[in-house]
Amino acid sequence: MSSNSRRARTAPCPAPGAAGAAGVSPPHAPSRAPPAAPALPCRRRMREAGGWPDMALAAPALRRYLLLLAQEHLEFRLPEITSLLSLCGGQFSGEQEIRVNSPFWILNIPSEEMARGLMKRTVCAKSIFELWGHGKSAGELYASLKNYPTDKMLPYLQSDSTYKVHIHTFNKTLTQAQKIKKIDALEFLPFKGKVNLKNPEHVFWILEDYGMNPNDVPEEPIHLYFGRWIADGQRELIESYSVKKRHFIGNTSMDACLSFIMANHGRVKPNDIVYDPFVGTGGLLISSAHFGAYVCGTDIDYNTIHGLGKASRKNQKWRGPDENIRANLRQYGLEKYYLDALVADFSRPVWRKGMLFDAIITDPPYGIREAPRRMRSQKEAVKSVEGSTENHFFVSSSYHLSDIFFDLLKFGAEYLVMGGRLVYWLPIYRPEYTEEIIPRHPCLKLISNCEQLLSSHTSRRLITMEKVKEFKDQDGNSYLLDGQYMPYRGHNSFREKYFSGVTKRIAKEEKDNQK
Repeated sequence: MSSNSRRARTAPCPAPGAAGAAGVSPPHAPSRAPPAAPALPCRRRMREAGGWPDMALAAPALRRYLLLLAQEHLEFRLPEITSLLSLCGGQFSGEQEIRVNSPFWILNIPSEEMARGLMKRTVCAKSIFELWGHGKSAGELYASLKNYPTDKMLPYLQSDSTYKVHIHTFNKTLTQAQKIKKIDALEFLPFKGKVNLKNPEHVFWILEDYGMNPNDVPEEPIHLYFGRWIADGQRELIESYSVKKRHFIGNTSMDACLSFIMANHGRVKPNDIVYDPFVGTGGLLISSAHFGAYVCGTDIDYNTIHGLGKASRKNQKWRGPDENIRANLRQYGLEKYYLDALVADFSRPVWRKGMLFDAIITDPPYGIREAPRRMRSQKEAVKSVEGSTENHFFVSSSYHLSDIFFDLLKFGAEYLVMGGRLVYWLPIYRPEYTEEIIPRHPCLKLISNCEQLLSSHTSRRLITMEKVKEFKDQDGNSYLLDGQYMPYRGHNSFREKYFSGVTKRIAKEEKDNQK
């Protein structure tokens, strides 16, 4: 089946699993989602947003929503939300004033349906609300609420409905008496239904922002919001897919939260084919399979692919007979999405021409816990005798990081579908970092570049690239004549730089302990 036919049958933004409430929802989350508002017509136009972090989408009659975000992986949040909205059919305008570190973002979205689609995928956001009002003081909030159109309120305030009001504060804890006082102050709203704290039809939230500094908390909030709860994000996936509970793990198994972030940055959707060329124990395949994609991978390590050798788990010496990638997918009920995992050397081509992947999501080895390797024939330097039946055996040799990233980008340019994404981790020695050292390819456009700190002097960056130009064989490596595409050789010494910093830190700690 061609890639185009697969993509043509794919819905814009479906995803397995309902939006859960575990760990992030109010104490008494509603048992069913509130009724959805009708979808609004959509046509392309740009809308400017000013002042507060309004992220405008290319659509008319936009509705305002408040997004409550988790305060971790801050740099990864905007690329995730942007990627998911584009997957759902929306598009951010280019110039926006975004308070990147704030847990409160105001989004302008064409429909509630799109807001729900976003929350079915995101692991960076906790909840989304239909925003009825906001302000920098209680007075401004109440004035904003009084100006909100009554016809938009009334469907959720009918006498035959039930509701409750929940208060959420950021960077401050309120007493129960303070919460009740704030709820009572909203008596001017035309609530006609009955209060039901355990199983309400509608949940309304008051959200208060007390700033980012825990050592300087103001007496009054710096911003207040009021809105109708729409849906929760997928934060519960972080716990349910935790590496601690996984059947088959390795030294470099990816954190569950980052795995789902990578799949979202890659815009993985149902019926996609996702490939990991450095698959290891298959942790990145699991997150893509959860979203309905078919997954496959390769790795040079025979023992890892076949689940042999020493175990990485504490108090376990050897891997069991059923510890393998397929067993991991089976553990989560995702085995039907598993294509295969092969023992292969990424530096040597194994795929036929015309094989196209919808996304390539990977974490290349960079020499800290696993050494980067490729195969080298011991007969490689000797010209083989024609017709010889003499056996050849292979040994591994070092695979320089600059070569890994050069091969990875070239592979992505050749084997991704148009619009497909390459998502990978790039190790960085921070004192030497500039944007110029990010690997480039003329067929790939850089979408996002997010940093995760490893130590005071090292980090790794999640690089997301999108294929925007067809790869042509006749071009060969001619693009390397342009200096911006030349491989950066400084990556090759990342291991030495990493451990030199560790050695200096240990020596400093020992010296301090002797004082």
